[in-house]
Amino acid sequence: MNPNVWWKAAAGLVLWYIAMMIFVAVAGAATTQVQVTANVKATCQIVSAGSVSFNLDPASGTTVVGTVVQPRIWCTKGTAYTIQDDNGMYEAGITHRMKHATKSEYIAYSFSYTASGTGLGKSTPITMNISSTVLGAEYIDKSEGIYKDTVTLTVLP
Repeated sequence: MNPNVWWKAAAGLVLWYIAMMIFVAVAGAATTQVQVTANVKATCQIVSAGSVSFNLDPASGTTVVGTVVQPRIWCTKGTAYTIQDDNGMYEAGITHRMKHATKSEYIAYSFSYTASGTGLGKSTPITMNISSTVLGAEYIDKSEGIYKDTVTLTVLP
């Protein structure tokens, strides 16, 4: 037998075998679908705490607007959130009050903020809009010293 003919016959046989294997593989194949899902959790986090400070001078007796470092929060994009506060440690009813460090004296103050909104995602924190004031009548006859309070804010998705 001519070696070139034998080579061509062998190559043809190999190609036929490969074609049959592909046909058998395809003919016996089965398919399925795999469902892939994800659930992004509605959540809120506090990025940074805030503070309010007052410099009260009884000589002026005017209403003083607090210097505020605004807290920042983030919530899952599109998530509605609400912010609540506990009225502080020394509340009287719903009145926020600061207490003297060593005496039983209190100074009432206002404390307000935007209490709801919609999250923009973790990469876009939201700055709260706290405002706080002390009326002159609240401090003109108070003892000298440091007055403090702590207000706890809770952010709920």
